[in-house]
Amino acid sequence: MDTTRLCREYEDRMVRNQAAVGKRLGERLGDINFWKSELNNELDLLISETNALNEAKRLLEKNLAETENPLHIAQECLYNREKRQSIDLVHDCPEKELIREVDLIKRCQERLRNTVDRANVQLGLNRAAQHELERDSGDKFIAQNLDLTTQQLRMTSRGVAYHDGVHRIDNSISVPETWAKYTNDNIQRSQAERAASKQMRNEIETVMNNCNNEMWQEWNTVNTALCHRIQETTDARNKLQNHLNKTLQEIYDMEKNIELIKKAIQEKERAMQVSQTRLDTRLRRPNVELCRDAPHNQLVEEVSQLIDTVDHLQHRLREAENALQALLRTKGALEQDLSIKNNSLFIDREKCLAMRKTFPIAPRLVTFN
Repeated sequence: MDTTRLCREYEDRMVRNQAAVGKRLGERLGDINFWKSELNNELDLLISETNALNEAKRLLEKNLAETENPLHIAQECLYNREKRQSIDLVHDCPEKELIREVDLIKRCQERLRNTVDRANVQLGLNRAAQHELERDSGDKFIAQNLDLTTQQLRMTSRGVAYHDGVHRIDNSISVPETWAKYTNDNIQRSQAERAASKQMRNEIETVMNNCNNEMWQEWNTVNTALCHRIQETTDARNKLQNHLNKTLQEIYDMEKNIELIKKAIQEKERAMQVSQTRLDTRLRRPNVELCRDAPHNQLVEEVSQLIDTVDHLQHRLREAENALQALLRTKGALEQDLSIKNNSLFIDREKCLAMRKTFPIAPRLVTFN
């Protein structure tokens, strides 16, 4: 009877112990399942955030590459404007704005490059956090399967055998508190990296929008300065053209005047020849007929007047020819200035402003969801 009672007590204790172990395994499986679910949820959120940051970085790099277009255009405009000539080769407002635009674009490029580098660092941190989550989730998946298998073992299960001394082996690395804390730390780290990643995306959006707006405003400022300069040059060119037209008219009038003076001189010289021939002919009168009479006196006075007239006309002719030379020099200077102004207009209007009709970067705000 004592043996029967003892066997029954040991049987009852064995059943209770197995039930208790099963209950503890069930509780452990619940804990593992809870934290595994938390890890997977956080992992999905982190992967989505990493993909969003990757897309933001792609747009940022695309925007950085597109800044080469306005930079090339601004440098090309500066290069073209160096071909202005003479007095027009001046450090004017458009050139100052173009230099300012080149500096601004280079500063924006540097800001964009720095942001790309910081985004790469944040992506690395995201991947590191993702790796920890995946490893922790994988470990819990294995532990869950092992504990589930353990829970389902019965005395009639296959594979049940003796493992002598196994109860004396304790290679535990954690206790329930440190085990939960490890997973919680991984989740908190991931949450922190997700928050930093979202902040990084906001910074990317801000940097891109600010740089695009600054370059767009400076682009318009340069175009406005070029338009004003073109208008000033056009006005100066028109004034030069009007002055040249007047000078050409004056040259034409002066040439006509010179022709008139020369013709008058020729007429007076012909008249002088007639008068002097008359005097010479009358000198052949014989004896007392060689009389200083009224015709003689009149001829002498006529010759003197003609000599004075020719001298005066010759003086006027020299003055007119000198004036014509001055007009021709003025014409040459005006034509040179006009050529300079036309060259400047061609550079500013056809070479510079023509390539700046449209901003090579779409002036749109970039927003990441």
